[in-house]
Amino acid sequence: MKFMKLGSKPDSFQTDGNDVRIVGTELATDITIHVGEVKFHLHKFPLLSKSGRIQKLLASPTDSATDIHLNDVPGGATSFEICAKFCYGTVVTLNPHNVISTRCAAEYLEMHESVEKSNLVYKIDVFLSSSVFRSWKDSIIALQTMKTLKSWCEDLKLVARCMECIASKASVDVSKVEWSYTYNRKKLVPSVVPKDWWVEDLTEIELDHFKQIIDAIKTKARVSYQVIGEAVKTYTYKRVPGLSKISVIQGDAKVKTLVDTVTWLLPSEKGSVSCSFLLKLLRAACMLRCAEACKKELGKRIGRQLEEASVNDLLIPTIDGEVTIYDIDMVLNIVEEFLMQNNGGIKEMERPGMNFCNTKGTVAKLVDGYLAEVAKDRNTPLSKFLYLAEMIPNESRPIHDGLYRAVDMYLKEHPNISKGEKKKLCSLLDCRRLSPDACAHAVQNERLPLRLVVQVLFHEQSRTSASASVSAGSTRADNSSVVTSYGSSRSAATTTTTEDDSWDGSAPSVEDGEKRHTTNGDGGDLISGVNGIKVKGNMTPKTILGKILPVKGNGTGVLVSSGSDSSGSPGSGSASQVGMAKATPARNVR
Repeated sequence: MKFMKLGSKPDSFQTDGNDVRIVGTELATDITIHVGEVKFHLHKFPLLSKSGRIQKLLASPTDSATDIHLNDVPGGATSFEICAKFCYGTVVTLNPHNVISTRCAAEYLEMHESVEKSNLVYKIDVFLSSSVFRSWKDSIIALQTMKTLKSWCEDLKLVARCMECIASKASVDVSKVEWSYTYNRKKLVPSVVPKDWWVEDLTEIELDHFKQIIDAIKTKARVSYQVIGEAVKTYTYKRVPGLSKISVIQGDAKVKTLVDTVTWLLPSEKGSVSCSFLLKLLRAACMLRCAEACKKELGKRIGRQLEEASVNDLLIPTIDGEVTIYDIDMVLNIVEEFLMQNNGGIKEMERPGMNFCNTKGTVAKLVDGYLAEVAKDRNTPLSKFLYLAEMIPNESRPIHDGLYRAVDMYLKEHPNISKGEKKKLCSLLDCRRLSPDACAHAVQNERLPLRLVVQVLFHEQSRTSASASVSAGSTRADNSSVVTSYGSSRSAATTTTTEDDSWDGSAPSVEDGEKRHTTNGDGGDLISGVNGIKVKGNMTPKTILGKILPVKGNGTGVLVSSGSDSSGSPGSGSASQVGMAKATPARNVR
């Protein structure tokens, strides 16, 4: 830390209680100056020789020649005392902590060169230019002291000079950084100055000054947008440690101002900060009821890098008065922004090595996971669920397991939806895109419409037949695996297991009172299949399908095309399938 000593005489100022300062000399004091609550018993001559303001006050006939009140001195009694000691030639020490307030007080007292050469204003300006504003740490300390003297410092150009120094040093090449700085994070290379060496020191600065410094750094265009983004993120977390905690930020006007400010301060380039950080800002913006423009800007930025988000990041709570638990509309807007920017081919937004097809697939999985979560809320409207699910392009969902889980969860939590609504919901699924595990769960899922179950069974039959054409041994292996996936390998003893049967990507579970395993008279294992029809555990999907849909005059017992039903599900439009569905027995037979 730099400092400067002025004067050579020993300190003769004495304290009489907390509110009185007396100059201890042989001469009696002849003037009393009141600064706030403190009285200074001084001599006129030393003050008159340095201060133009004291000269004017003592020359005015309206003021007492011995009693003067100066209640608006910048920096108060402390700064005035330093100025008074300078008038007496007493030793005073200036440093980054007191130099700014003393400079403002000297300006107030008009201690200029016009009154006397080498006066206090001149000496302080030299100290600032040659020492304080040339030091990284001292500049930051000095800037922090300006917050209580904002108007004075701005008028004297102290703020601009100090921030220019900070911005210039932050923009230098890291190879030229030879001064000390604060860095508590792990360096990639211990002996090398990191590119973001200046980030932590700026977290101590007031928000308005921080904004001006970042703007100045951007103007110089010598610092990468990633480092600037890191600076903004670090500052935000330092100022609001509980950014993701609603109880901490709700109703805080300062946090609201900070969220709005940093949103517009972020670099415009994609990837300047993580998607998770942007979503935390958005969550805070919603809770604090920030301006719509702020939330829209964050949604736009999130949409550009949505593939980085997690399901938990997207679970943005609604504000008071809303029906649903989570803000689905906000996620709809984000996904729409993502699709618009990707479909528009915004190449300048691409990262090296980033494939848009892979990105869309990642976002499809993210949306399916999000749908599974909001499906648990019984107030989630079906219209919003469907709209969000249908926003994802078909080619971005090669596998429908995640979507199946979301649909199944919605059916479980909304048991009273109409048949028409259930039909719309299940039309989202394409059974040809379900994995064997998902198919195994689906054929035992009594929440699903029968027509969809039939489609799943037919698909499994087709898949098994295709496998069988490779080799006879392969056929036997495939049949065995299908039987196992349907849950047919069970003990001969009668058992009942109760657990949640909503599918999570694993093998199907068994619900109490719905699916039980029994043994027949000759020791064969039986399963309660679809519609309560009991089938032997070693039956293939073809046999199961034949038991559900017996069709006369067909050697295979099946008269089905590979298309889906006419309900609007993928591949709908098969007339034979429609007729087949009509022949299906009621599903509630047990």
